[in-house]
This record gives sequence, C-alpha cells and structure tokens, in this order.
Amino acid sequence: MHRLQPHQRQALEAAARQACACAYAPYSQFPVGAAVLTEEGRIVPGCNVENASLGLSCCAERTALFSAVSQGLGKIVALAIYTPTAGPTLPCGACLQVLREFAADCLVISVCDGEDPLEKFLKTLLPAPFRGQNSPELGA
Repeated sequence: MHRLQPHQRQALEAAARQACACAYAPYSQFPVGAAVLTEEGRIVPGCNVENASLGLSCCAERTALFSAVSQGLGKIVALAIYTPTAGPTLPCGACLQVLREFAADCLVISVCDGEDPLEKFLKTLLPAPFRGQNSPELGA
C-alpha cells in the first residue's frame, strides 16, 4: 500500500478543492471535488456532474477515475475528496466499487472545511466488493 509524501498529499488535496469549484450540482446543492494520484505522480481532478434524471449524474470520484483511465494513466494510488462541509464525507458505495476495480490498494483521503480529515485505505471501506463473472481478480 502506498504512503503519500507530504507534498503529494497537499497537491492532491488542493486539486480536489479546485475541482469542487467546477461542480455542477443544481439539484443536490452538494458540490464535490476529487482528485486521483497515479503511481507515476500524475494528479487528475474531477467534480460531480448532475443531471435532471439523477441516475445519470456522475460523482466526482468516478469523474476523476474515469478521466485517469481514459488518459491511459497507470495505477491509482490515492484519491482525495473535498466537500464544503464541517465534517468529511466518504465516497458512496458505487464510487467505492468502481475504485476497487481500478485501485484496490488506494488510499482515500476526505477533507472538508473542518479540521478533521478522514484517511482510510479502500480495502477498509469496501472489504467485500462485488466480483462479476468477467471482472478481474481484485485480491482479498
């Protein structure tokens, strides 16, 4: 499992905060920014993008992850999430499942406007992921 250097963590958190400013959240009024860090040291941001048909909305975590995958970047080692709230917010179940597909050992960092960030490894947040018939082996 990957441990972040202080400068990596600061840059990742800053990218998540900046991405939040681009969020399109007219229905929930809950903007979220995220950023993933690849093993090569690249940071890819994402924000939540809502739609009137709420099921067609996309969370910030998945937006960042899908952007990294579409760019052909390597393994995701960390994800930072920022919400303008008093306490940290964890990724939803759908985001955890998608992250587990591409980043089984990922470090998840949730920051907010309060002083207490949350930091957990993905395997702790989703210990028993769904494994479809054609899914790659995700490990224990």
